[in-house]
Amino acid sequence: MNFKEFQNRSRLYVIGALEAEELEEFEKARKKFGKKAEDYIGECYGLHEAFALSLQPAKASAAIKDRLMAMVRTRKET
Repeated sequence: MNFKEFQNRSRLYVIGALEAEELEEFEKARKKFGKKAEDYIGECYGLHEAFALSLQPAKASAAIKDRLMAMVRTRKET
């Protein structure tokens, strides 16, 4: 695996999308590329976290909220 392929797989590694055999090959390349690999993986984690934090949670609709509250009331009565 060359470093460009390693970079592409690093993105998948960070989100947990590598298959078992891909993960094994990735770990070998990670050792092969050493600090350069670790630095790149660190950058990927940083981008991943920044992206996750930038997402706005979806607001629950009134219907969903009403249904949930009805379920809670039903369980309290039993």
